[in-house]
Amino acid sequence: MFIVFGFICGIILLFCWVDTRKPKDFPPGPSWIPLLGVIPLVKNLHNICGFYHLVWHYLTQRYGAIVGLRIGHDRVIIVAGKNEIKEFYATEEFNGRPNGFFYRMRSFDKRLGVVFSDGKHWEIQRKFSLKVLRQLGAKNSMKDHIEREANEIIHFLYTKAKTGKPINLQHIFDVPVLNILWALLAGHRFALEDERLTMLLKMIHDSFRVIDMSGGILNQFPFVRYIAPNLCGYRPLINTLSPLWAFLKEVVADTKNSLTNEEPKSLIQAFLHEIENVSSKDSSFTEEQLLALCLDLFQAGTETTSNTLAFGLMYLLHNASVIEKLKIELDKVVGRRRLPNLNDRSMLPYTEAVICEIQRITNVAPLGIVHRCTETVKFNDYVIPEGTLALVSLYSLHMDEKYWKDPQMFRPERFLDEYGMFIHHDHFMPFGSGKRRCMGENLAKSSLFLYLASFIHSFDMRIPAGNTLPDLVGFDGITLSPKPFEVLLQSRPTL
Repeated sequence: MFIVFGFICGIILLFCWVDTRKPKDFPPGPSWIPLLGVIPLVKNLHNICGFYHLVWHYLTQRYGAIVGLRIGHDRVIIVAGKNEIKEFYATEEFNGRPNGFFYRMRSFDKRLGVVFSDGKHWEIQRKFSLKVLRQLGAKNSMKDHIEREANEIIHFLYTKAKTGKPINLQHIFDVPVLNILWALLAGHRFALEDERLTMLLKMIHDSFRVIDMSGGILNQFPFVRYIAPNLCGYRPLINTLSPLWAFLKEVVADTKNSLTNEEPKSLIQAFLHEIENVSSKDSSFTEEQLLALCLDLFQAGTETTSNTLAFGLMYLLHNASVIEKLKIELDKVVGRRRLPNLNDRSMLPYTEAVICEIQRITNVAPLGIVHRCTETVKFNDYVIPEGTLALVSLYSLHMDEKYWKDPQMFRPERFLDEYGMFIHHDHFMPFGSGKRRCMGENLAKSSLFLYLASFIHSFDMRIPAGNTLPDLVGFDGITLSPKPFEVLLQSRPTL
């Protein structure tokens, strides 16, 4: 009996020893425990820091620009600092995506779409999507789409402002931002007060708050969804994804039923044509892939841009002098008889600087999207084993005290030279870099510019009596999102 007991204890001890060993030349980091890795440490640090990206930033401050750890059964590295991040993005082996339960559950337990997939099918789908979106954008004039949506939201807010009642701006740009993308995806737009879309957009925002980019405990131990479905985030995620799936399935079905042989006018039509034209059984062009692709673009296309704009207005409320400088530049270049348009952009360097400063200081996507090492690779004197996940701390770039000097200060002038001309910074990359750079970067930049410029050019903002300035600390999640805030709007006079 004692021999059996001793043997079992020996096996357990051997397992613990093997399970806690770090790979040779793995980056430095905290010690991990069997099975859980550093999950208890991360949870404790999250309780202290309040945000997951601050947990990873704390670890890079303590252990160095590249930190090695283990979350559950996954080896993970955190990459921070300009040189390390630039080398990371330039390394082909880091262009993979994770294959865990959390990343597959949003696409029918398969690796579909373009955000959380990699390999041959991903390359085919990304190339196809970019080609179609460019063609549709050129044909349908994305410039006109964006300017139309800017006009629509401004006229909508004019009507709201006339009531004299406070307006909640937390999600005011959701529909206009989505409409630009939806015109490309489905070939039509939504009304600004479409009730069903408002509900769906709320689901999108909620889905980004349920869990962080690492996938959390749900990704490590999927069985916990049967034990604690709410606590692990599984049930909240399903509750947000189900209506989105249903909506997109309905849109695809309606498009399929009315499909003709005419030249496609939307990405969904183009994809359905591709399904009909492809005979290969192993083709990546399937209806499930189309749904996953639409979900990727539907989610990513609205969340970051809309949240950045809302955070931007909050920061402007805290910095009245910046608003006045914006108005002076806009009035001088645009005049008071029309709204700004995209042709004005090159002549509005201060406006461009304000937008970049908003992106820098808000860090809406502080970690970008998680990467996976597809092959064992040498990286900055360390050896990163195949399958290792990687989180890139863009926050470490945007809040680097050595480079920015006063990163906590909202100071748009850091993006202007001594002559008032706009300048770029190596420490500024809100859209990532390399092969995995954000697909919608140009669309997002145009949207951010025109919506913010049109809003500031059209309205004066003030805080309702009895209210305080909005809280600049947002909600944690895959992306950071603003808390609700209200303002009173007053139309600026035309001349």
